[in-house]
Amino acid sequence: MEYKNKHVLAPMVRVGTLPFRLLAAQYGADITYGEEIIDHKMIKCDRHINEYLGTTDFVERGTQNVVFRTCPEERNRVVFQMGTSNAVRALTAAQLVSKDVAAIDINMGCPKSFSISGGMGAALLSKPELIHDIITTLKRNLDNTITCKIRLLKSSEVTVELARRIEKAGVSALAVHGRRVPDRPRDPAKWDEIADVVAALSIPVIANGDVFEYEDFERIKGATGATCVMVARGALWNASIFSPSKSSWEDVKREYVRQCILWDNDVKSTKHTLKEMIAHYSSLELPEGKAVIKSANTENVALDESDQQLRIHSPPLYMAQILLYHSSICIIFSTEQINVPLRCSIFDCRARSFNGMFLTTQLGIIMRDEVISMGFLFQALDGFLVF
Repeated sequence: MEYKNKHVLAPMVRVGTLPFRLLAAQYGADITYGEEIIDHKMIKCDRHINEYLGTTDFVERGTQNVVFRTCPEERNRVVFQMGTSNAVRALTAAQLVSKDVAAIDINMGCPKSFSISGGMGAALLSKPELIHDIITTLKRNLDNTITCKIRLLKSSEVTVELARRIEKAGVSALAVHGRRVPDRPRDPAKWDEIADVVAALSIPVIANGDVFEYEDFERIKGATGATCVMVARGALWNASIFSPSKSSWEDVKREYVRQCILWDNDVKSTKHTLKEMIAHYSSLELPEGKAVIKSANTENVALDESDQQLRIHSPPLYMAQILLYHSSICIIFSTEQINVPLRCSIFDCRARSFNGMFLTTQLGIIMRDEVISMGFLFQALDGFLVF
């Protein structure tokens, strides 16, 4: 993977699942990190090809939970970020996913107690020998690009010393979050200390911290000298930050929900991400926020009646079909499997399993007014939704 003038989606727990990564890439992200996956959890997974979704799923034995999902479309830009405190375990986990991702990143900056108590994340910052062991073990045994993400230490000098040791261990790039472990998100990122790291290393440095607008990409590059820029909260609130022409957060929100439906995203992840967006731009106390909080599944999220772009006709019961067409989606509900003739040109049709329900996705050319005019279509249905 090349690290030159790249805009990077940061790893974010409960956010960086496949739909959000694809959303960020759609708006211009060059490299997309998945959410941190703990090595203990990953080694309990089996690799499955999901023919219905066209994805590769890593499914936890016993629970059947999808721990990590990816697809061929993102193969050359997705980074698998891992939480680990053991070189052998890290290698075992990385080998499972190595053929499906572009790079493996070791999280050395997470300040959360669950991570630190397990010797992972920011706990590694005080263990340079263990860092060296993990990196060199991965480098010897994998063909993937290996990187790390760190935070600033107690002084710029100490940070630079550690960064040099990490470089010597063989990473291809180093991401630096411009805050120390005790710092909170409201504390300003220390771009000057990232610049000290950039000046001391010969490998690419990815600068991270306080990037909230597209113009900030160039600002932080100019201030730090970094070759790449990583963004977290700015992308979480509006993924179109990667585009020079920023879209409204409402449009981004609707596109995110669409992606979550298409890729059968975990509802907890979907709800968490939507709540973060709504809390930043609006309020969770307003009807839209309350509807998301109460929603039990992704279909409920899509059926938020407070969104004026959604028009709901009769009480929906079970999703049977989704018709995708240009800029709109028609979601049709039925209590049983149906086969409805469509007056449109269909160029792809495939069946999918969606939360245990039958789902057929038909990609075709059909406009909103044509759907509404097909009155005969709705006689056999319990409800439909257009947005």
